[in-house]
Amino acid sequence: MIYTKQAIPLTQQIQTLKERGLIINDEAAAERSLGSIGYFRLAQYWRVFEADKINHVFKPNSTFEKVLSLYHFDKELKVLVFSALQTIEVAMRAKVIYHFSMKHGPFWFMDENLADKKSLFDENLLSLQSEVVRSHEDFIQEHFVKYDVPSLPPAWKTLEVASFGTLSKLFRNFNDPEVKKMVADDFDIPGYKFLRSWMKCLTVIRNCCAHHSRLWNQRLPFAPKLPSKRMPSAWIAQQPTATKSIYPHLCCMVYWLNNIKSDNTFIADFKNLLIKYPNVDPAAMGFPRGWQNEPLWQ
Repeated sequence: MIYTKQAIPLTQQIQTLKERGLIINDEAAAERSLGSIGYFRLAQYWRVFEADKINHVFKPNSTFEKVLSLYHFDKELKVLVFSALQTIEVAMRAKVIYHFSMKHGPFWFMDENLADKKSLFDENLLSLQSEVVRSHEDFIQEHFVKYDVPSLPPAWKTLEVASFGTLSKLFRNFNDPEVKKMVADDFDIPGYKFLRSWMKCLTVIRNCCAHHSRLWNQRLPFAPKLPSKRMPSAWIAQQPTATKSIYPHLCCMVYWLNNIKSDNTFIADFKNLLIKYPNVDPAAMGFPRGWQNEPLWQ
């Protein structure tokens, strides 16, 4: 089929939504919201209010205000999550740089013999080169004024400007399990395979936050590897069933964050966010019944 639909003015967007059954009490305010947020961004939040998702007919008593409330909840959730991930990312970067460099020297990320897969090694090196070239950090610029061999600065400079995704791929492709275990041990995570999985999954969450994608009720591409045995620190007793929902990802994030900064306020802030938006159902994010009683979330 050839796409033939044309852009329509905000007033017509309002009329279309009303014809489909969405209650709009303040059309001027709704028009301002559509103009500043966008029709299809908000459409991600009103889909749950649709009784007929083919013809986009809304359920009875569905209001634009409820849609907007979901959008604002998701926006605030992403701010909260992104702040926590910053703490995790900085700590993970520091641990990888320290442990890997202490054993394998300042340029371990350029040593193909330390990589499991050559193809991923080449990909990672290209990413690092690109990220260093794009960087305007003083310590990178000053390095190249003084040194030109090797072609990249040492790990404690290069990895500071690498993305969390690149850092995750470097960790995954590194072939020294003993050193990777040292990093996992520093976070009380039982084995580097769990840490590797959590990094991969939280990279996706980070990108959702950074690029303003929907996080609430999102079905994520990966399910984090979850320990079923007793953990060194507070953990969950009930294994999640919705493994690709946000809930198990947040469990991993909270556990990791607690072992970096024990006085963090994420859990309290998250619970207060749910109080602020009482219409938000945690079950839509994969939270099981009684999640508040889990040791991790108390």
